[in-house]
Amino acid sequence: MSTTTEVIAHHWAFAVFLVVAVGMCCAMLAGAWFLGGRARGRYKNTPFESGAAPVGTTKLRLSAKFYLVAMFFVIFDVEALYLYAWSASIRESGWVGFAEAAIFILVLLAGLVYLARIGALDWTPVRSRRVVVKSPGSHTNHHTQ
Repeated sequence: MSTTTEVIAHHWAFAVFLVVAVGMCCAMLAGAWFLGGRARGRYKNTPFESGAAPVGTTKLRLSAKFYLVAMFFVIFDVEALYLYAWSASIRESGWVGFAEAAIFILVLLAGLVYLARIGALDWTPVRSRRVVVKSPGSHTNHHTQ
């Protein structure tokens, strides 16, 4: 037997799997195209939200604050999972595991301090912040008796 025949004989099951998988995908797509409805209507392509009529447009502009909250959630969620797994195996990990957990917490804390220093945690936009200017004599009482 030649080398290519041996390779084909060795991997025939994978080749059959690929042919069957691609064939099933094509059959499902063709079946959906032939059996699917072709009705065109006024409200056919409108979004459906729990029986309520859609209001407004779906193209909303969201503030970056929503994404910041999502990133903070993911970061602290991963931290909680890591620390939970560490606490479940604290006897096996010993002082080395404690040092690794402390380094992990310090790195996340350093990132949080950095974000606070650059202003990433300031939720009010710059244009709506009010600057309070105190005059030099505003804090003393100048009433004479």
